[in-house]
Amino acid sequence: MSNLTLGQIVYAFLVDHLQVAKGLRPSSIASYRDGLRLFLRFVAADVGTRITTLPLRALTSERVLRFLRSLEDARHNHIRTRNQRLAMLRTFFGYLGGRIPELLAVAEQVVRIATKRVAPPETHYLDRMEVEALFAGLPSDTPTAARDRTLLLFLYNTGARVQEVADLRVGHLAWDRQPWVRLHGKGDKWRTCPLWKETAEHLRRLVERPRGVAGPEDAVFCSLRGTPLTRFGLYKIVRRLASRFDAAPGSRGQRVTPHVFRHTAAVHLIEAGVEVNVIRGWLGHVSLDTTNRYAEISLRTKAAALDICTSPVRAAGSARKPPWHTDAALMDWLDSL
Repeated sequence: MSNLTLGQIVYAFLVDHLQVAKGLRPSSIASYRDGLRLFLRFVAADVGTRITTLPLRALTSERVLRFLRSLEDARHNHIRTRNQRLAMLRTFFGYLGGRIPELLAVAEQVVRIATKRVAPPETHYLDRMEVEALFAGLPSDTPTAARDRTLLLFLYNTGARVQEVADLRVGHLAWDRQPWVRLHGKGDKWRTCPLWKETAEHLRRLVERPRGVAGPEDAVFCSLRGTPLTRFGLYKIVRRLASRFDAAPGSRGQRVTPHVFRHTAAVHLIEAGVEVNVIRGWLGHVSLDTTNRYAEISLRTKAAALDICTSPVRAAGSARKPPWHTDAALMDWLDSL
């Protein structure tokens, strides 16, 4: 067995492999770190030793399976959380097997552990009346009123992820005839989103600092102390402003979060007739399948399609010709064929 210790392996995995080799963002690396911490604590308790003295041979596929069961049984995690932890362990054990050939067989066993099937999460979004009511009810007499309104308007305009908003800097905004913003998304990818003039005007006023215009590297959304808001701070602001819509009709008791605004933007773009590939680029989706699900959940879009595709069975006296039958030029051309 290699002379490498568990601590050396974990450090090299998080720093060298994930950060340098794969180029993952800090939030993704933090997710791997938290998952590994849970797993190593479980293994140490199972072996009956401290993490600092845990031998590499204690990392077995049987313990991985017991750890996954404990997530559901003891921690009461959702199956999706269990699957996410499994994906993390597959990556870690794949790296472990590459560094220590003696553990390659164990790594292969972990990689073969099946992902549990689970129904996709239900997508929650606000309809247009709810969005209008939300903005109409925002406070206007608090020290953070302008910032909070701008935040919700930006989320609804761009469909940005909360981490993308936390990473937003003044230099990412452009004040051209058609204002736009560059967002740094998953996979270290950048995308450009257009801004409504109203959004751009609110943002312009927001970045006007008391001591002059903010610099390109200054955060757009800051606390009252002037420090950049984190994703958790942004989440708390949205919860505070939109919590009254948690029990709105059709919400099924789901919580209104920053990601709900992302879903809302996507559904409303679908309903406005925007082509699905444009929406995919707008939201930064890697797969078109992710974008297509918004078309599935939009009842208004389905109702419009139903109205176009008329029922073949109608009550007596209510029959009508399809719209194209009333186009004389089209009918003349068809008759000439």
